[in-house]
Amino acid sequence: MARISKGILGGFSGKVGTVVGAVWRGQDIIRSIPKPSSRPASDKQLAQQMKFKLVITFLQPLKNIQTRYFGSGSGSKSRINLAVSYTIGEAVEIMNDEAVLIFSKVLITKGDLAGFQNGLATAEAAQKVKFTWEDNSAQGNANAKDVANAVIFVPESGLFEIYENIGERDDLTATVTLPTYCAGLDVEAYVYFRNEAETLACNSSYLGTVTVL
Repeated sequence: MARISKGILGGFSGKVGTVVGAVWRGQDIIRSIPKPSSRPASDKQLAQQMKFKLVITFLQPLKNIQTRYFGSGSGSKSRINLAVSYTIGEAVEIMNDEAVLIFSKVLITKGDLAGFQNGLATAEAAQKVKFTWEDNSAQGNANAKDVANAVIFVPESGLFEIYENIGERDDLTATVTLPTYCAGLDVEAYVYFRNEAETLACNSSYLGTVTVL
């Protein structure tokens, strides 16, 4: 591995011939392309590969949210990388030789804004999900006009239903209508606040499994 000085060309990203350019710990570096190994992957490596594949597929639909509202995105890791790293490390387990998501540990957003207080998701007729929460607009950096958002994951289909701007912190309630295909299915419900300036969000809250009516 070699560090690139800021000359006329500067750093680069990607493969050029037999070398790869990248950013490592905030520095532009180049390294040789690793030689393919004939050694079979260990159980630990296979488990990590399964986790990575599962997480990348799961988080892909959330990219637009997480590029804005997951961590600080400072240093050498992007917000997307932070989201992937967190989810692999904290929200996936190997069960019966398969990688499985632990929905209660998944974070849709991660940030310093005050989050939901005693949030609740309940099913209502015609594929509606009602969200309620308590007023904590005087808590820390919370603001009554912080914007509420909901993210619903449907394990049966592997799809996300995303609802932005469903209300404000001081509304204390909001309702979304899911597509008809969700009727009768169990879905996983998450909510998060972001500020009016769209510069800060809270850690998302997991509100549990809801059976859609």
